[in-house]
Amino acid sequence: MGTRSIALVLLAAVLLQTLLPASAAEGLVRVALKKQPVDQNSRVAERLSVEERQRLLGGANSLGSSGEGDIIALKNYMNAQYFGEIGVGTPAQKFTVIFDTGSSNLWVPSAKCYFSIACYFHSRYKSGQSSTYKKNGKPADIHYGTGSIAGFFSEDSVTLGDLVVKDQEFIEATKEPSLTFMVAKFDGILGLGFQEISVGNAVPVWYNMIKQGLISDPVFSFWFNRHAGEGEGGELVFGGMDPNHYKGNHTYVPVTQKGYWQFNMGDVLVDGKSTGFCAGGCAAIADSGTSLLAGPTAIITEINEKIGAAGVVSQECKTVVSQYGQQILDLLLAETQPAKVCSQVGLCTFDGIHGVSAGIRSVVDDEAGKSNGGLRSDPMCNACEMAVVWMQNQLAQNKTKELILNYINQLCDRLPSPMGESSVDCASLRSMPDIAFTIAGKKFSLKPEQYILKVGEGPAAQCISGFTAMDIPPPRGPLWILGDVFMGAYHTVFDYDKLRVGFAESA
Repeated sequence: MGTRSIALVLLAAVLLQTLLPASAAEGLVRVALKKQPVDQNSRVAERLSVEERQRLLGGANSLGSSGEGDIIALKNYMNAQYFGEIGVGTPAQKFTVIFDTGSSNLWVPSAKCYFSIACYFHSRYKSGQSSTYKKNGKPADIHYGTGSIAGFFSEDSVTLGDLVVKDQEFIEATKEPSLTFMVAKFDGILGLGFQEISVGNAVPVWYNMIKQGLISDPVFSFWFNRHAGEGEGGELVFGGMDPNHYKGNHTYVPVTQKGYWQFNMGDVLVDGKSTGFCAGGCAAIADSGTSLLAGPTAIITEINEKIGAAGVVSQECKTVVSQYGQQILDLLLAETQPAKVCSQVGLCTFDGIHGVSAGIRSVVDDEAGKSNGGLRSDPMCNACEMAVVWMQNQLAQNKTKELILNYINQLCDRLPSPMGESSVDCASLRSMPDIAFTIAGKKFSLKPEQYILKVGEGPAAQCISGFTAMDIPPPRGPLWILGDVFMGAYHTVFDYDKLRVGFAESA
């Protein structure tokens, strides 16, 4: 989630239970949570989320005995989204929010939201009932892939567990897109990103917690409970981390760009074998507001092929393979710079760094009709660049031309559906490979049971791939979004003081 848009991953949970104070020795406050089974509306909303994130991006010390901290327990909905409860105002008005490291604003529905049906399905903030409310009035507008929220800024106290953040600037949402918010189980979003991506340059809640001396260490950490049948959803710890929820030591990687919690990531491996795409490095963000694990289409397609995920056949992809596959292979074998291959075959234009749209007519357009002028340049150029990546990987394994072209055609069959969802056979989990991500020189592996989401029970159960495609162009991309699928397997620490992110195996 981020600057002008927040990725809405709308898989939700039931309302929070009441606050349960921890012992004084812990210096922590816990919020108890429950879980709830998935429903179809939430799955529909989930399919909207990655597109929204894509549109957006296209533009730790342990708690000491004397330290203060705060633990927010989280709800787990289908192992796909985690929620917690906050209070706004005095006395506190309760709201269920996503704690989102991919955005930086706090917003909740306003009692002044009269004309958006979605507002009537959620708790609404009533400024007149708060003794600590301060008028601001500055307009706010946050854009999404499927619409936007609009409203105005106000200031009030924000309660998280036993901590009270005073004079916090937040957005009262007076307009909400009806479809996404009507099916959302959460009321609002509390951003934990950097101020650099804050709409209206509002100071994030997290910054004010530090400034007001509410926590001793400028660190927060997430533990996501991936066992959907258990009542406890997880914990967000402000001021440190809970050693009960991770094994061994954390591996830290420096933040490379403030805004999102962005860092450099190395190679991605499927069953121990390199995909080659990120061997030279890729950017990644740790994002608690995204359910799945998103990455470049070329590699996501390879992964989904290896795990047997069924996607949508792309005629553009097959057309590129059939008409240009041999030529692309020959250029690669002649050691042509990979970034120039697609421009040399005429499908892209080389801009000095990478291939860009060249305005090529697609065979699909001819078959579909000429009402749109027949121009579908982006799919053809993109399909070519994906084919180059795939072929490079296969050539590195000394595969023959025939085997390579057959394999690329299979990958075309595995391209994700337009909404990003790919299904797998629930009975085949044992035969699926591990998928590993290289961070700070260490491999972080995901097992099938960690990257597959199961919906329903018994014969009617469906299994969904936790990997979804998202292409962010240079210079911002290629970019990976390590969402809840990854953070569920690895306890994640966000260290604001040392500007780093840490990962350790969850316990």
